[in-house]
Amino acid sequence: MFKIARAGLSQFPIPGALSLSECSQEMLGQFCVSEAWSGDLSNGLFRIGDNAASLHGLEQTECGLLNLVRCYDQTDRNHVLELFEQAATTSSSFCYSTTIVTLSGRKQPVFCVGESSGLEQRYSGTLQGIFFFPRFQLETRSYLASHQ
Repeated sequence: MFKIARAGLSQFPIPGALSLSECSQEMLGQFCVSEAWSGDLSNGLFRIGDNAASLHGLEQTECGLLNLVRCYDQTDRNHVLELFEQAATTSSSFCYSTTIVTLSGRKQPVFCVGESSGLEQRYSGTLQGIFFFPRFQLETRSYLASHQ
């Protein structure tokens, strides 16, 4: 899934409808790890949290876009790059889902929701969003084939 929308189209119609109750926050934490991220378009650097860095196979929490997406499923990588390119040229909201291919060959699903803003001047603006990592990994094809 790769989606982008112009800014303002994604406003939730009911004030407060997106606030999470304590129970909802506990359930979210039970099913996934979530972590905020930001990107500075003036220098091209992304700041991600410790968990996101680890799950993306990165040693540092500051990186470029290409380093961030290099662990993504090869068939999705270009779609994600195009999505970020569009978001960097027009203030917009976007989302994507893909899988991170770990060194062990397992696949970790990742969902990302974000928005871009402040793009009035060339080479300026910010991206911000949140990653969701479900608390499970997908089996590899070789594992599935050997267990059928």
